[in-house]
Amino acid sequence: MAVAVVCALLAPGTLAHADTHTGTSAARGGGGPDDIVLPEGDGWASLEGGTTGGAGADKAHTHTVRTRAQLAAALEKAGDEPTVIKVKGTIDGNTDDRGRSLSCEDYATDGYTLEKYLAAYDPDTWGEKDPEGPMEDARLASSARQKERVALRVPSNTTLVGVGGKARLLGVSLQIADSENVIVRGLRFEDAFDCFPQWDPDDNTTGAWNSEYDNLVVTGSRHVWVDHNSFTDGRRPDSAQPHHFGALFQQHDGLLDIVRGADLVTVSWNELYDHDKSVLIGNSDGAGATDRGKLRATFHHNLFRDLNERVPRVRFGKVDVYNNHYKESGQAPYGYSWGLGFESALVGEHNAFTLPDTIAPYRVIHPWVKGAAMTESGNYVNGDPFDVLRYYNTQNPVALVGDDAGWTPSLRPHVDDPADLPRLVARGAGAGKG
Repeated sequence: MAVAVVCALLAPGTLAHADTHTGTSAARGGGGPDDIVLPEGDGWASLEGGTTGGAGADKAHTHTVRTRAQLAAALEKAGDEPTVIKVKGTIDGNTDDRGRSLSCEDYATDGYTLEKYLAAYDPDTWGEKDPEGPMEDARLASSARQKERVALRVPSNTTLVGVGGKARLLGVSLQIADSENVIVRGLRFEDAFDCFPQWDPDDNTTGAWNSEYDNLVVTGSRHVWVDHNSFTDGRRPDSAQPHHFGALFQQHDGLLDIVRGADLVTVSWNELYDHDKSVLIGNSDGAGATDRGKLRATFHHNLFRDLNERVPRVRFGKVDVYNNHYKESGQAPYGYSWGLGFESALVGEHNAFTLPDTIAPYRVIHPWVKGAAMTESGNYVNGDPFDVLRYYNTQNPVALVGDDAGWTPSLRPHVDDPADLPRLVARGAGAGKG
């Protein structure tokens, strides 16, 4: 059924809190890179004292970096002192300290090769057991060598900001781990690839390849603002990878994950595109001890383009998703956008969806647990008001989703008319536009 026909069937109603705001967070985000702070009331990261990153850093803690070695050294030197790190040009995570490019073969050790791994764990001979033994040990050792290069931790009270409009982290997995008060702004994150994916015969019904690295992961951290960045697989799309054991040899994990008790996060004016599993909030149903009451995150004015799933997928957290543009061309796989997981409390309001006729709007929502609920209102599909949740429930009477997330967002400094979002977000979202 075409979207236009469905819109006619479901009375659109009136819009709430919409106006004609045309700015981006650039004006609200302070002046130069040395004094960027999150504006008051701008999403969950503005609560409980706000997010200031490295504002006020002295000269000794203000760095301009152009190489992986310089970036790693600046992060190490920061400690927890207010620090501003300005990224210029492309920093390739897969380089040694002299700047020499490293290939997957450079990391491989203890006799690991993909050909030997495939021969060792071919389901036709190995069966459906988890991989174990010398070749799995060699894979783990090789993976650890790559992780030493590409996984870089951001400490507390740090602003990491791109300057010059072309700042790029290539093959880097940025880890905001057990930190407080961090700003990441103006960077293009591209191709955080895993040389050594693991075969999991129990993943899905036929098995799957699981990779290690997210472009940016917020784990166990509080007060994090992610603003005006771009995230993509770039030069190495998963769609171009081969299949082994009947499954895609997937070398990418998430674009942006918020997990393991992370809390008070605002994600604004970013561009995420051309990826499979995109944004995960909460990584386990059994993590209530660390995640319950946390994982509070706000997403606004982001462009989500040609993403297959998890935009976001939520467990536990109170997550506010408003004023984003979801744009699907129909040329890439599409599963769902809003994933409602264990004890999730997602509010999706005043967003714009641009969908081809091949993607029915009810597919936007996917409940992962029985009894899932969300608050949904004021959203547009292809330029018209559309009751997405009502349409989902008419199409899925045996898997109904409730209409109340159990809380009401208040940390929204401004709400734009969803009809204006395709233009506003295209103009303002992504690296180099803030």
